[in-house]
Amino acid sequence: MGDTTKETPLQAVLESGVLTLTLNRPERLNAMSQELIGMIIEQLDRALAESEVRTVLITGTGRGFCAGADLAGTGTGTATGADGRPDLGVVIERLYNPMIRAIRNLPKPVVAAVNGVAAGGGANLALACDIVLAARSARFDQAFVRIALLPDLGGTWFLPHAVGDARARALAMLGTSVPAEDAARMGMIWQVVDESKLMAEATALARRLASGPTLSYAAIKRAINAAATNTLDQQLDLERDSQRALGQSADFREGVAAFLAKRPAQFTGR
Repeated sequence: MGDTTKETPLQAVLESGVLTLTLNRPERLNAMSQELIGMIIEQLDRALAESEVRTVLITGTGRGFCAGADLAGTGTGTATGADGRPDLGVVIERLYNPMIRAIRNLPKPVVAAVNGVAAGGGANLALACDIVLAARSARFDQAFVRIALLPDLGGTWFLPHAVGDARARALAMLGTSVPAEDAARMGMIWQVVDESKLMAEATALARRLASGPTLSYAAIKRAINAAATNTLDQQLDLERDSQRALGQSADFREGVAAFLAKRPAQFTGR
């Protein structure tokens, strides 16, 4: 996990194909500052560029995963409109949206290990990841309405797709805090594990993905992202084209050969 005593908002460690990004502002429950967001985006760009990175794992230090935007501290930068009032749209367009797009568009799996409270933008940062594991004591809190805002970082998209329209509306409008067990039951996250096992389980999962067929993972991400707006016919065509490309890969040949030989496959991402 690296030395979390260093004075840096983000720890980045690459080991066994897994790039572990640890939000490291425990004194502020890992609330997102402009510097932290910039560092996350930088590491996601690294994950895209470096073939050695096959999976990304995001977690936090201390008792919280991420408390959202740092409203009381250094914040995420400010912008003012022509009328002198705050322009939050500029901050969202410059910082938040590029980070969420980088996670969703990365052609490699992104795993979240939620070790405590995930509030506001912190909750939606987790939901942007492909697979979310949470400690039993974790909770997911759409706190935006408490300060007269709406869920951002993709929250209004992730919630209805994960839990359905009725629950999404209630969670957003009531600002309800959802315990990890309930989040798993309603399909918001993948799995709940004991606190003491969270990082071991998340790391094992990330390493399993890192040793898998990354071309397949990339195609799965693209297809599921597209399914939200595609018709069935469009999705069938996308599956056909993606399967055609995957069927010509070295990993497909290796997977079939391993299956017939009853041995573990050795995927290379080619």
